[in-house]
Amino acid sequence: MAMSNARKIALIFAGLLLALFIAVFAGVLALYFALKPGEPSIAPNSVLVLRVSGDLPDYVAESPIPFNLPRGIFGGEVRSLTDLLWQLKKAKVDRRIGGVLLEIGDVGAGWAKADEIRDAIADFRRSGKPIYAYLTYGANKEYYIASACERVYVAPVGDLFINGLAANAIFLRGALDKLGVYPDFYQIGKYKNAPDQLTRREMSDAQREVINSLLDDQFARYINNVAAARKLAPETVRELIDQAPLRAEQAKRAGLIDGTAYREEVENELKRRLGYRDAERLRIVKASQYKRIEPESLGLNRGERIAVIYASGAIGPGRSNNSPFGEQNVGSETMVRAIDEARDDRTIRAIVVRVDSPGGTVYDSDLIWRALEEAKKRKPVVVSMSDVAASGGYYISAGANSIVAEPSTITGSIGVFAGKPVLKGFYDWIGVNSEWILRGRYAGIFRETEPFTPEERAKFEELVRSYYYNEFVPKVAQGRHRDPEYIDSIGQGRVWNGAQAKERGLVDEFGGLDRAIEIAKQLAGIPSDKGIQRVVKPAPRSLFEQLFGGDEAMGEDEARWQAALASLPEDLRRALQTLHLFERIRRGELMALLPFDLKIE
Repeated sequence: MAMSNARKIALIFAGLLLALFIAVFAGVLALYFALKPGEPSIAPNSVLVLRVSGDLPDYVAESPIPFNLPRGIFGGEVRSLTDLLWQLKKAKVDRRIGGVLLEIGDVGAGWAKADEIRDAIADFRRSGKPIYAYLTYGANKEYYIASACERVYVAPVGDLFINGLAANAIFLRGALDKLGVYPDFYQIGKYKNAPDQLTRREMSDAQREVINSLLDDQFARYINNVAAARKLAPETVRELIDQAPLRAEQAKRAGLIDGTAYREEVENELKRRLGYRDAERLRIVKASQYKRIEPESLGLNRGERIAVIYASGAIGPGRSNNSPFGEQNVGSETMVRAIDEARDDRTIRAIVVRVDSPGGTVYDSDLIWRALEEAKKRKPVVVSMSDVAASGGYYISAGANSIVAEPSTITGSIGVFAGKPVLKGFYDWIGVNSEWILRGRYAGIFRETEPFTPEERAKFEELVRSYYYNEFVPKVAQGRHRDPEYIDSIGQGRVWNGAQAKERGLVDEFGGLDRAIEIAKQLAGIPSDKGIQRVVKPAPRSLFEQLFGGDEAMGEDEARWQAALASLPEDLRRALQTLHLFERIRRGELMALLPFDLKIE
């Protein structure tokens, strides 16, 4: 049968489009490899300048594009904790680097990450090379990080806002009442206060008890660590905090900093420290340059392979990506696939899971827990806790061969809650009528127009109790080699920091990701003199995927959400993130989440 002319034209046109696409893609690849820079030339006795600021997520995939693009495109220039720590590791062993200058700006990361940065600074100082900190001004966390350096400088016009620590909690019940929304929730555990944001107008006694305990412990650690770093008495540091804010000159006289200086003057001090001649210019290496120095070229990241799997953000179904609120999330599908790949790869000797999660849905947390249990049958599994590994974040961690956390890590919160928002008043207010026709005894249990009936509530509470007592508590008890009764006694939704959790057997050791990898190396039987290569999972998306998108790429609507919400005040963003849970809660999903949005500043 002869082909019609129209069909021939269509085939020719399709072929031309395919050829054009191939040519464009080949051109992009050629441009990529042509412009991709090699390792930079580093002059002897150079100073590496690193910027410490922002939220510092644990891991951000590198951009596939070799030239600079606006932040957020193809992965952007978002700074990660992993990248910062690698820069310090490389600089420690790189003979061309004479010293490091840390420029410390506004740090949005938590206290555990701050401790991990201080540990990395201490490790670098063992090389004997100088590491200086420079701040134009600084608050609690910025100064805390800076105090670990050999010398600390603040701009002459700068201030230290080390006024002490504060924690706040947001309560939305008043706003919901005005909107005609009634939150109908049930939680297991005296301290499982997650629904309090929606159900209360003020802080409960249990929540106040937990926050006071965490603040007392963190404040004492802050004072003691600063005092040790600056060779001051803890009582002196406490008195200085009570006198803050402090002008730069006051901080210098008090011994909190080494000098007031502008950036150029700090560079001149480094020149003298490193033996430069007066006429010489300080040889500076920027972080963007030094990132191109591969660790392998310095003898790092070589040897036996250990998988590092990042679990950052709230836990939910599907694939890991960014939420509409600009936060990272943990998709159970992505995590299970990464764990299974590491389990089945015979070249990988052990698995380290880096957890920075407040929890999420119990169903997806259990899928990840199960995958790690199966992986543990073949090779060691070690968990490294970042700023927070609570509720569902602790659930996925509990079965590991060893759990490593910083003393400031927020963890525990072994508890569960669920419920639904009742929107009848809101619907009446806006003139919406919703009618239901039901079949089945509990068919209307999750109607958003009606609160639970006594019969529905009894059924619902039975479901929640079953999960807590038959799933969560026994699995933690099994993983931690404890009696379920003991786990229940320290569970109850109670939040602990890493130090408190270690005292109660929920954490094994203090340290960061490096310590967790070292433990995994020991458990895998790798000789101490052998090197380690980190294999990151989930693997970063390919150049093609990042250029041409895919089902995991950030869509236009999501990008607009991120841009809009980034402009809102922080407290409002946090409140909207809480309300965003309604979409999942209204379907009756059980939640294992941190009992309150805790931020200590």
